[in-house]
Amino acid sequence: MSVKKYELVKDDYIEIKGKKLFRIVALKSFLTVEAGDLGGYIESEQNLYQSGNAWVYDNARVYDNALIYGNARVYDNALIYGNAWVSGDALVYDNARVSGDARVCDNALVSGDAEIMWISKVGSELATLTVFKTKDGYNITRGCFIGTIDEFKAKVSEKDNSDESKKEYELLIPLIEYRFNKYL
Repeated sequence: MSVKKYELVKDDYIEIKGKKLFRIVALKSFLTVEAGDLGGYIESEQNLYQSGNAWVYDNARVYDNALIYGNARVYDNALIYGNAWVSGDALVYDNARVSGDARVCDNALVSGDAEIMWISKVGSELATLTVFKTKDGYNITRGCFIGTIDEFKAKVSEKDNSDESKKEYELLIPLIEYRFNKYL
């Protein structure tokens, strides 16, 4: 049986949306973490794997069904919640927020006041539509397409009315605009 790399500090917690998030403390040294170092806040051990080198630092918070694993690191005031997963060698830091069914993996970096939205099983190929904040607003990617909301609307309007994915995209556009205009 392997030794746990961290434990919850039961008397050091914060509350978010009625949920208690507990600070973590390292029980052993790994990467840049020394045994005894305090980490960020998680709702339960289900949010951060005991194996691997993943860690939640500073005042970062992870809750709901969100999961940090592999060698992923979450720093500063980042928030990871919903069903989001951060894995591989991914870094999430500053005031970034990763939520919903988002997957941040491999060598991805999410920082600043980042906002990302993933919508799975979209269109005729049942692929993923990704929306992410940029310094000038936000962009959308879907398959080979990458562009602004206006460019996406134009691309959707070019579709044949018999294309069932056109209706789906037309329904998603107001949701995307609402979510991103709310946080910009």
